[in-house]
Amino acid sequence: QVQLVESGGGLVQPGGSLRLSCAASRFTFRTYAMNWYRQAPGKERELVATITNTGGSTTYADSVKGRFTISRDNAKNTVYLQMNSLKPEDTAVYYCNFLNWGGGDYWGQGTQVTVSS
Repeated sequence: QVQLVESGGGLVQPGGSLRLSCAASRFTFRTYAMNWYRQAPGKERELVATITNTGGSTTYADSVKGRFTISRDNAKNTVYLQMNSLKPEDTAVYYCNFLNWGGGDYWGQGTQVTVSS
């Protein structure tokens, strides 16, 4: 059974930083692009960032460009989201995700990020 386990969320002041991690297991991590999504209360889930299987290409939502960085370590089966210059509007539950070639859509349990003074 595929597992995605996020960690690293918490409470941070505006302007602060957090680094989220997503530990993957029970699938061939290095062959799949990985995504980070977020969902704020009362809002739809939003794609935040994507990284290709090799890490050679990344894309970001306009709302986080220049502040967030997605990366991966295929030796550790882990994808990261470095979040800098955090704003209150970044408050959300953050999820890692991937789609496999068979159409499976896999999600972690999420980690809460709260940006507040």
